[in-house]
Amino acid sequence: MKLMVLDGNSLAYRAFFALPTDMVTASGQVTNSVYGFTSMLLTLLRDHKPEGIIVVFDRKEKTFRHEAAPEYKAQREAQPDILYQQLDLIRELLNAMGIVAIDAAGFEGDDLIATIAERAQQSGDDLIIVTGDRDNYQLVSDPHIRVLYNKRGVSDYALYDEAGIFERTGVTPKQYADYAALRGDPSDNLDGVPGVGEKTAAKLIVKYLTLENIFDHADEQTPKLKQALIENRERVTRNAKLMVLRRDAPVEIDIHESMPKPR
Repeated sequence: MKLMVLDGNSLAYRAFFALPTDMVTASGQVTNSVYGFTSMLLTLLRDHKPEGIIVVFDRKEKTFRHEAAPEYKAQREAQPDILYQQLDLIRELLNAMGIVAIDAAGFEGDDLIATIAERAQQSGDDLIIVTGDRDNYQLVSDPHIRVLYNKRGVSDYALYDEAGIFERTGVTPKQYADYAALRGDPSDNLDGVPGVGEKTAAKLIVKYLTLENIFDHADEQTPKLKQALIENRERVTRNAKLMVLRRDAPVEIDIHESMPKPR
């Protein structure tokens, strides 16, 4: 089957900042994110014609990642109320369309996506993950699991298979969490190794294959990089574990049974 899972928070966020906030109803309710999200959803349904679709959302409370790393996402400013209000409206819209929207206490939406992807892989179904979050790159697996990455706005996408992820990052999907931990992820407030950017991180991963091997061969690097690797080994190793998406989240719904059913 052709399946699709949407990263609700990510796409709503993209829509909110792509469209003007003067899009309001007669009662004064801002609707730019709702409008943009709906536009994206209808385009996805038209262009890809999935036979099953689910939209996943984050919850406001903290997850197991916050417990393991108190600094996790601590830098993020509270999103505007006019965005959060629209998330509720988006979920109401999805309900009216008969599209299942899910979340789970203690887990991020990305973990739900990973769990759905794991099930699709096992059943041999084709799944497209629609998201603006690069963490989902690690889920890509030929020939069944691809990421339709929202680069900006409501219509700028790139569809990635394994070759596409390698071309974009220089590493394979399975290596992405280690690569991201070395490079750092400012959006999650997780620091990488100082002085190591995307290109250096990819070169190290390609040469040494794993974080453990990279740190074990720190003596082979320049004095500056060697020192940075030694000083940041424990934290970066921890961060890599946090960046691995859980594939055992409590997803009760069967995506095969989730299709728009107007109510």
